[in-house]
Amino acid sequence: MTTAETAPFQFFSLQVDRTRRLGPSLVRVTFTGATGEELKGFAAGGRDQSLSLFLPHPGQDAPVLPPLDDPDMYGILGAWRAMPADVRAVMRSYTVREQRTGPDEVDIDFAVHEDGGPACRWAQHAKPGDRVVVLGPAVADNTGVRFRLPEDADSVLICADETALPAASAILEWLPAETRARVFLEVPYSGDRMELATQADATVTWLVREEGAPSGPEAIAGAELPGESPYVWIAGESGAVKALRRHFVRERGLDRRRVTFVGYWRKGLSEDALREVPDEAAQDADQDAAQAAVQN
Repeated sequence: MTTAETAPFQFFSLQVDRTRRLGPSLVRVTFTGATGEELKGFAAGGRDQSLSLFLPHPGQDAPVLPPLDDPDMYGILGAWRAMPADVRAVMRSYTVREQRTGPDEVDIDFAVHEDGGPACRWAQHAKPGDRVVVLGPAVADNTGVRFRLPEDADSVLICADETALPAASAILEWLPAETRARVFLEVPYSGDRMELATQADATVTWLVREEGAPSGPEAIAGAELPGESPYVWIAGESGAVKALRRHFVRERGLDRRRVTFVGYWRKGLSEDALREVPDEAAQDADQDAAQAAVQN
């Protein structure tokens, strides 16, 4: 059993402090500790740091979870899964957009749209004092950070849709000064464009669907890779990022270890249903290995 002192992820009880509309498709929710001290042990690793957010159903004052004082995180999750689906807390994965200390706060940016799911609806109506629970990082170097820049990388290529925009924005803030970066950001509306802080030497292309711009995969397929040893990070709709990853590995010959791809959602599937889909990263790795064996 992993103890609370050594576990890389722990449960944190939080509440909404304030909300802010960033554009037509994004709402920022700022959280603080439910009693003021809960975030003391929170340690986000930056970049595309993910966490699990547990939300109440409509009509509930707080998310329904088993007691959180059990040091066995997996035991808590197992007991949560055993609860009736219409009672237990709704769980969704999100990116830590920013963590601040003094006061201790965490921002999460929610992509919102008219036919959104329970987290989207919750974010659009969130108000100060609303309670949530997160299963988040307690150590900064954790597996919830997928963006891992190789030491020999001389440039970065980033492609993200609006669901991955918070992660892409945080990555740009993290990038070391003067790092060459080519960035493609696909969003629904012109009003979703925003100023992005970075010290990197970044060229950002906004692909706005209402303006008739090509999709991220269409734009990036013909784009020149920056540098001689690039690192690629692509995130968004699962089918699109999977196709792009194959494009870079199989058509452009990049080492698959230099291409990180993360499916945040899939057309026609809820996040609950998406969790039942086999691990596409493992499937692609197996296919790449088989292809390499044939070629050799």
